[in-house]
Amino acid sequence: MDEQKLLERITANSQIFGGKPIIRGRRLAVEHILGMLAAGDTVETLLEAYSWLEAEDIEACLLYARRIENLITLLVVLLVVVLLGHQIYQI
Repeated sequence: MDEQKLLERITANSQIFGGKPIIRGRRLAVEHILGMLAAGDTVETLLEAYSWLEAEDIEACLLYARRIENLITLLVVLLVVVLLGHQIYQI
């Protein structure tokens, strides 16, 4: 499945978890899946715990996290460039 199709599995609804990213409109937040994986749960364990969950949903969560991490890195780089530019201008 291509990345765009995977990311379509990640949705947001202001009525569920205050608009945090969730999986396919269900009451399961991306951050919960990532947290369970970080705690050592396996994909198989998650699929057994949530009968409606699909392996592609977990893959979508990981892709979403990677995209967010890339965005944060870009924002930090831009902030450094702006701050350094401001310092150079002042000199």
